[in-house]
Amino acid sequence: MKKQTQHNRQTMNLLFTMLLFLVFVLSALFTVLIGGKVYENINSRVEENYSGQVVLNYVANKVRQNDKADSIAVRDIEGTAVLELAQEINGISYVTWIYYMDGSVRELFTNAGSGLGLEDGLEIIDSQGLTFRREGDILEVQVADQTDTRLLLNIRSGGRTDEK
Repeated sequence: MKKQTQHNRQTMNLLFTMLLFLVFVLSALFTVLIGGKVYENINSRVEENYSGQVVLNYVANKVRQNDKADSIAVRDIEGTAVLELAQEINGISYVTWIYYMDGSVRELFTNAGSGLGLEDGLEIIDSQGLTFRREGDILEVQVADQTDTRLLLNIRSGGRTDEK
């Protein structure tokens, strides 16, 4: 009788140990699964934010480099809003077009009368959209993403022809 009671205790101890181990393994598994989901969410938000910020910083730097009188304009070309940055190099007029087309932000740098079109631009970065609007000395650049990030730039030259 005593031997059977001792055997039952050993069995109960073994079952309790196995159950405790199972709870530990399940807890570790759920922790890893939840952590993976959290990492995935954070990573997708960072990628979305990165893309929008890169586009805005890129456009801001281009505008700052070309902030001269009569060199910055927003044009409608083939139904697409295009930021046009004009410059003269060694007596030849060049334009840089920055615009959104077919899922990416594009840039086209060419001389003013080359005849190249929007489809000839180089893809800079994938994006969901990019719009430009200029009112006076203020250029508004808006990236179409989940947060609709926008940037307001003050054109310092103001488009005055007396400044160079």
